[in-house]
Formats: sequence, C-alpha cells, structure tokens
Amino acid sequence: MASRYYQDLLKRFSEGKKSLAILIDPDKFSLLKAEKFIDRIPNETTHFFVGGSIITNGNTRDTVYRLKSISKLPVFLFPGDYTQIAPDADALLFLSLLSGRNAEYLVGQHVKSISTLKDSNLEIIPTGYLLLDGGNKSSVERVTKTPPMSQNDLFTIVNTALAGQYMGAKLIYLEAGSGAKTPVNTTIIKRVKEAIDVPLIVGGGIKTEAQKNAAYEAGADLIVMGTVFENDTLYT
Repeated sequence: MASRYYQDLLKRFSEGKKSLAILIDPDKFSLLKAEKFIDRIPNETTHFFVGGSIITNGNTRDTVYRLKSISKLPVFLFPGDYTQIAPDADALLFLSLLSGRNAEYLVGQHVKSISTLKDSNLEIIPTGYLLLDGGNKSSVERVTKTPPMSQNDLFTIVNTALAGQYMGAKLIYLEAGSGAKTPVNTTIIKRVKEAIDVPLIVGGGIKTEAQKNAAYEAGADLIVMGTVFENDTLYT
C-alpha cells in the first residue's frame, strides 16, 4: 500500500520541521460552521485528525467529507473503534493501546477492522499509543477500561514506547487524554524522543502557545490540539 502521507511525515521529521494536527470530534463538530472553524485554526496547521472515543460511523464520514470539501490539508482517522472508518479520509492511525493490557485495544479492534480496511484506499499507519495520566479520567480510560500510565513512571513509559517501535509501530503517540489538566511533561517527551527513531506525536491538554512550544522543544514532531477549539477559544 502506498505510504505518501507517512513519507511526508518522515520528510518533515528529517528536515526538523514541526507539524500541528487539529483533532476534531465528529460528535462536537458543526458541519454548518465548518468553514468558520477552518478560518480560526492556526496557519501552521498541517493535518486534521478525526475521531473520538464514542461516535457513530455516520458522523465520522460526514465530518471527513466536509473537511475534504473545504480544505486541502490531509485528514487522518483517529478511531475509537473499528466502526469509525471513513473511506474518504487520507490515512488511518492503526492504534495499539500499548499502555493498557486490554487485548481488545491491543489487537481485537484491529482484527474487526480488516474487512473494511482491506478494500479501502486508506493509508494505514501502525501507531503505538500510550495513554498517560493527565489529571482527570479521560474518555479513553472509560471506554477501554485501562488505567493511564503515571507520568512519574518514566522508565516504563520510555520502554513501552521503544517496545512499540520494535513491534513495528511507525509512529509513537503520547496522549494525556482529551481535556487533560496536565499535558505530557517535557522530560517524558525528551526521553522518549531520545529512545525512538520514528516520529513522535504528543497530545492532550495542550491549550497554550507556551505549552505547544515547550512540547516541540522537548522533541515532539507533531502536536495534537483539540479541546481548545471545541471550547470556541483560540490559544494565546
């Protein structure tokens, strides 16, 4: 399968260019106000991520279709489960929840998705996904019934990220959870970045320009922001 979008990420990674994805939850996204939303996002935005822990397939497809009709930015699916696959998207993050031990989210959902994915044109990008404690109970924790990793357990976090790479993950995603009170701390970002050779995504709780820049400086290759835009505010 073609790897255009992953190769683009690798190119940006090799050139030291940073990327910014805006995460859109289809259940909270207004199709009627989509153009206004596009006008409000930062100029440096490079990707849209579409997904959520509890949404319907129809909402996902409609959101992807609307975004593709008004923007040239690539749209990546960030699915909460196998039903949230929209064939009009450009790529799909094939997420394995490495921070938990629930087999359903390590491989079960992946198997269920194959009948849809095998005949699609989606670029599938294996992604090691680590949920870290952001100071509140995230929707990911509630849905997957797996606890987040303590941000104090640096040793295990780094080793888990590297294990994900060794198992074939092409991206590592450190996530503090939607609406996190505490973003992923910069020491974790720095140490994980030093350990892995694939692009590093960081999201959850990043609401300000200072937080975004701190994550970049620590080593994040792609930052994900979402809640700050759902709340109809711009980061300052």
